[in-house]
Amino acid sequence: MLDLLRTILAFTFEIGLLIFVHELGHYLAARSQGVTVETFSIGFGPALLKYRAKSGTVWQVSAVPLGGYVKMQGWGEEKGSTSSRPGSFGAAPLGSKAVIIAAGPLANLLLAVVVYAGLFMTAGQLTTQPVLSQIQPGSPAAASHLLAGDRVLAIGSSPIKNFVDLQQIVVAHPDSVLDFTIARAGKQLMLPVTVGKATMDGTEIGRLGVVGTESSLKRLMPGQAVAAAFQETGQQISDWFAGMSALVVQHHGLRDLAGPLGIAQISGQAAALGVVAMINLIALLSINLGLVNLIPIPILDGGHLLFYAVEFLIRRPVSEQAREAGLRVGVAIILSLVMLVTFNDLTRLGAVAWFTHLL
Repeated sequence: MLDLLRTILAFTFEIGLLIFVHELGHYLAARSQGVTVETFSIGFGPALLKYRAKSGTVWQVSAVPLGGYVKMQGWGEEKGSTSSRPGSFGAAPLGSKAVIIAAGPLANLLLAVVVYAGLFMTAGQLTTQPVLSQIQPGSPAAASHLLAGDRVLAIGSSPIKNFVDLQQIVVAHPDSVLDFTIARAGKQLMLPVTVGKATMDGTEIGRLGVVGTESSLKRLMPGQAVAAAFQETGQQISDWFAGMSALVVQHHGLRDLAGPLGIAQISGQAAALGVVAMINLIALLSINLGLVNLIPIPILDGGHLLFYAVEFLIRRPVSEQAREAGLRVGVAIILSLVMLVTFNDLTRLGAVAWFTHLL
């Protein structure tokens, strides 16, 4: 019972925060572009709590917490209707509309940077030290007389601060001889190391045959923390695109997609591990929410941006028929994804196997 309560509270807090930040991005951008915001809602359906601000915006928490929205004056209306009045979204310039729509996903990406920077300044940044924990038998590293326990200080003239630095240089130099400066048993040595090669996705990369497992936490100064936070967010974005590419092109990872039930389960597990794990999950989920919303599927923010891009190119608004057709396609895609991730969630929770057993 305690685990279930912790899972519900963690999931509610994380999703609520991500939705709030996303919609706040839309809200602040709309205000900056002179567009009136009528309603700011966390959740859908009947309002449970309401507050009308002096600006006229109604801030509310609604009954169904899986989402949220910012209702702007004149949303969905074309010029020439009531949208022509001041403060209407429909009358805003195309560039202003794009800024307002893009601000939600970008707010989620910025939240990830802020979260990572805070973690790196307080708990510290987890790094894998450039220490060779294992040497694979018969590998290029073994042939070059590298030993387990060696710490790589430099490769050529490039200092090595962590294991990622080592990997990046090795991968970029297949079939090459590199000068390694290492620390071994209190002494500093220089060894010529012959890097082997491997093929990944049709591309030759360098291979050494070493494993690094020695990790440590290091607190960073504010400037370093912000720079590292941007770097970490960028890496997560790159990994997301690589995963999406594998999903679309090779259909890899379909079973790994998670919906609300799966995210709730992960949230509970992270909360059980502690505050740092939970905050780190918030950053990852925020990146995913931001990027998913930028996918050019009508109904998502990316779909609206796609229509605006087409409007910019053809110099006129996309026809209502095209918008409606795109919306129907978008709804069909989203519903299909919802069914898939729900099936995946129920499978991981054992519900599908239980139901199959009953039959």
